Amino acid sequence: MSTGDRARDAASSAKRGASRAASGAQGAAAQAKDHPAARWVQGAGMVANGVVHIIIGVIALGVAFGGGGESADQSGAMQALRETPVGGVALWFVAISMLGLGLLAFATAIADARHDKQEAAKSAGRGVAYAAVGVTALTAAMGGSSDSEGQAQSFSSQLMSAPLGLVLVGALGIAVAGVGVYFIVKGVKKKFLEDVAPPARYRRLVEGSGTAGYVAKGIAVAIVGVLFVVAAVQHDPSEAGGLDGALQSLTTVPFGQVLLVAIALGLMLYGAYCFSRAAWPRW
Repeated sequence: MSTGDRARDAASSAKRGASRAASGAQGAAAQAKDHPAARWVQGAGMVANGVVHIIIGVIALGVAFGGGGESADQSGAMQALRETPVGGVALWFVAISMLGLGLLAFATAIADARHDKQEAAKSAGRGVAYAAVGVTALTAAMGGSSDSEGQAQSFSSQLMSAPLGLVLVGALGIAVAGVGVYFIVKGVKKKFLEDVAPPARYRRLVEGSGTAGYVAKGIAVAIVGVLFVVAAVQHDPSEAGGLDGALQSLTTVPFGQVLLVAIALGLMLYGAYCFSRAAWPRW
């Protein structure tokens, strides 16, 4: 056998091995996401997610009426939780629950990758978002703190200093805004009902909270994306920001206070929808 034949055989064998490994990983992920314990993980994660969004909504409502204090984002929500009588326990609950929810989303992404790449990508994106909240809560539970706004501005500054950095920041902003539009469309078309199965007598309440919640969250996320685009256009990383920066920016525009109040209430309703998903998940 020639050297070329041996190389081809080795490559073919490696490819078959990789395929078997990938198939095994997908099978294990499918078993994990269908395990009875997965329902408990999702239930706890959705309760934690709901609590976080309700707190962010309350903080945003305070911002709308000129209040100061915590940031209207995940880090601000963790700080608010820390100041409650059960702060330590609550933070650990949120951290563990959100990290578990993130792992479940990643398992779902791996399992779905073999038959639905688009759904797998969505699950992976949710996993990243859930894990980020979990890490923020874990940092707070261990006595640390995080500054989402500072991190967003630092990230955009570093990105701008790279080759084609302005293009990358602008593209990131467009992508984030696209996620916001996706949330809005999901709320308006009530696609969220694919994830929850409430009893008939509660269906209208779930529809109302889900629609308002997804639209409000989508608008807030879209504004975050717009801030990154503005930062790229103006060559100014300080224009970029996270959720708190997006909500704070509404206080400087006409009728922004009204929109901010609506978004704040919508985020609280999104939290209520998360409780519905915890109580009545659709599997």
